[in-house]
Amino acid sequence: MKSIIYKVTTPNGIHARPASLLVREINKFKCKSVIKKGEKTVNAKEILAIMSLGIKQGDTITITFYGEDEKEALEAVEKFLKNASASDHIN
Repeated sequence: MKSIIYKVTTPNGIHARPASLLVREINKFKCKSVIKKGEKTVNAKEILAIMSLGIKQGDTITITFYGEDEKEALEAVEKFLKNASASDHIN
């Protein structure tokens, strides 16, 4: 099991477009992936599940990976989130 704790900095949070980009990145890997916000945990490979969390600017989420390629998934998603925040393309 590998996890990322991420504080959302983009003004619009994680709405449909960034959720779809995140799901596309996560779906490149076989491992099980979940996102947790507060007490709610959802499948990170489903756009609607992520959107149901209502992730806003300032929220902290935890993305956890379980399985054979969890390390690679963690590294790729960390890079994706870093680049997304830096370039603001996740808005």
